[in-house]
Amino acid sequence: MPSQVLPVSNRLQSSAMGPTSSASVATMLLKAEIQDDPSTSIIISSQFEDEKAVTIRPLLTRASSYNNTIANNTSVGPSNQQRRRRIASDSSLALLADDSPRGSFRQDVGHAAAETFLVTRLSLKLLRYLGVGYRWIMRFLALGCYAFLLMPGFIQVGYYYFFSHQVRRSIVYGDQPRNRLDLYLPKNFDGPKPVVAFVTGGAWIIGYKAWGSLLGQQLSERDIIVACIDYRNFPQGTMSDMVRDASQGISFVCSKIAEYGGDPNRIYLMGQSAGAHIAACTLVEQAIKEAGEGENISWSVSQIKAYFGLSGGYNLLNLVDHFHSRGLYRKIFLSIMEGEESLRRFSPEVMVQDANIRRAVSLLPPIILFHGIADYSIPSDSSKSFAETLRRLGGESKAILYEGKTHTDLFLQDPMRGGRDEMFEDVVAIIHAGDDNARAKDAVAPRRRRLVPEFMLKLARSVSPF
Repeated sequence: MPSQVLPVSNRLQSSAMGPTSSASVATMLLKAEIQDDPSTSIIISSQFEDEKAVTIRPLLTRASSYNNTIANNTSVGPSNQQRRRRIASDSSLALLADDSPRGSFRQDVGHAAAETFLVTRLSLKLLRYLGVGYRWIMRFLALGCYAFLLMPGFIQVGYYYFFSHQVRRSIVYGDQPRNRLDLYLPKNFDGPKPVVAFVTGGAWIIGYKAWGSLLGQQLSERDIIVACIDYRNFPQGTMSDMVRDASQGISFVCSKIAEYGGDPNRIYLMGQSAGAHIAACTLVEQAIKEAGEGENISWSVSQIKAYFGLSGGYNLLNLVDHFHSRGLYRKIFLSIMEGEESLRRFSPEVMVQDANIRRAVSLLPPIILFHGIADYSIPSDSSKSFAETLRRLGGESKAILYEGKTHTDLFLQDPMRGGRDEMFEDVVAIIHAGDDNARAKDAVAPRRRRLVPEFMLKLARSVSPF
């Protein structure tokens, strides 16, 4: 199979940023050589160090490798045949995502560790090169304190993620290294279940599918299947790559979820923070394709029953300066978004107002936006403005705002607090609307247990960098 090369460039052509420095020509190339016995070569080219290659042992083998192994068994000797059978058997565990956590535990942990190391290493190099200063260092320290205070909850969720028979990890949905998704399945399969395709957040830089494990666990307890879609982050990819990956993941869910007990007629799309922005861009782009003629599509917006946007930003033209003041510097942000000229393209609120594609709005599913009023990372006005714009253009949309809630309260602190979670109950009520049996079960559902002591949650809220 031919090698795939992904260029990641720092595009700083905006006149508003002044003359482009020599730093702006830095380019990173990620070259994935995928063969029957693959290894991943990372080639890093830049002005601050000589070119070098790092080889990382692969942790998920292609299905084609497994098939070739079986085909070759007929022409090899007994000892080689035994050895190849053993290799094929080990590889198939990760591909099939079977019910045995012991069989895939080492591979999944290694896979996550390798990807996290790769993304972190490249991100730190790029950020240092672009001039990371005191503000970023302080935010990284705050993030460390925040994670430490929530560690009791993370440990419990992590144990569920790696050892629960209800979790199918790293199901392949595409050809790129991050094209994986996790499925969270209910215990009870008395019929097809509603499905939430979830795109996690992470400032377009540190997103990972496992960040949705808490939501996946809690929704699966209410008989809802959750598919957490992973995608390439910056600098592995830019915004176009993230949208492309999300679209492929949604396509997989729409076409394959029935095989896992999901109801293809009840698929909901959801995103949080940067993931809400990516999912909204994907949805609007798909609607624009369908509104045009001759576009080749693999899934349809008509297959999405509703879109849930949690703490998202939908007009980047209004947010780029805000992000800069919060530490996501303009140079970095514009590199992620492929330059200032692309901000409009990746602003769903702006795109739907284009008279040339106005018909696309009528194709969109109901759009429900959830936001905390005390959110300083992405102001709640972002959700309010997008909902108002859609309604003005004839779309079905509403914004549900929560008094005193911050960027992470709705997604982390409140779920870890246990008891009744207002935003969670609002989402479940929408999904189970019209299903009297599910609503009856929701009425008698046990109170969720607390994962983190209250004083630690309050401290975490006070040091949160988000």
